[in-house]
Amino acid sequence: MIGEVFGPMDFGNEQTDAARVYEVLAGGGIGIVPTDVGYVIVACDPEAIWRIFEVKRRKPDKLNAVCGCSEMHAALHDLPGDRRDIVAAITEQCDLPLGTAANARLDHPAMAMLRPDILEQTTDHGTLAMLLNAGPVMDSLARIAFADNRLVIGSSANISLRGVKFRAGDIEQEVLDAADIVLDHGLMRWHRYEKSSTMINFSDMRVIRYGSCFDLIDDMLRRHFGIELPPEPGGEG
Repeated sequence: MIGEVFGPMDFGNEQTDAARVYEVLAGGGIGIVPTDVGYVIVACDPEAIWRIFEVKRRKPDKLNAVCGCSEMHAALHDLPGDRRDIVAAITEQCDLPLGTAANARLDHPAMAMLRPDILEQTTDHGTLAMLLNAGPVMDSLARIAFADNRLVIGSSANISLRGVKFRAGDIEQEVLDAADIVLDHGLMRWHRYEKSSTMINFSDMRVIRYGSCFDLIDDMLRRHFGIELPPEPGGEG
């Protein structure tokens, strides 16, 4: 059966919602939470993370992503100042969501606490991907966990290859049933893109995934930093 459902959102209580979810995750549970780029299914406990793979029917070679916050980005990503300025411009000045990948500081306590199989599933040749600025609940959840030297790990709340869900009610029932807590906050902000986040590796400025707000991110990088990203394959331009 589906876990406890909370919603619709009571504005201003995002931290309370996040704390409620973290209590479940810290106890080995699974949560479904809203982000501006779609609902995600997350866990902290290694066995719960693998249960997410099973319920999503996700291939084991697929990498996890991490719910991120600015403090986590500063501590875990090994980047020069100019690249950090670009990330800040996208996520703070322009208020856009961003899948941010970069070389990771693997000796940080939060990374060192990961079980070897989860570390392998969450990093790629020493790089770590985290979702930044994807809404106040996710930011708060990431911050609470990181203060505990833990990472909230997961992926989009849907059966693999069936598309990101921007309403909790559109999530497949078997995915909902796997969660111990669900935050239903209605329709998510960037739903018109019908895509997950754009993801860029800022260690080499390589686009990993063309997703939500890529057009806005690309325009900002061209105008303010003189950086031209390769156009989306099959897209305009």
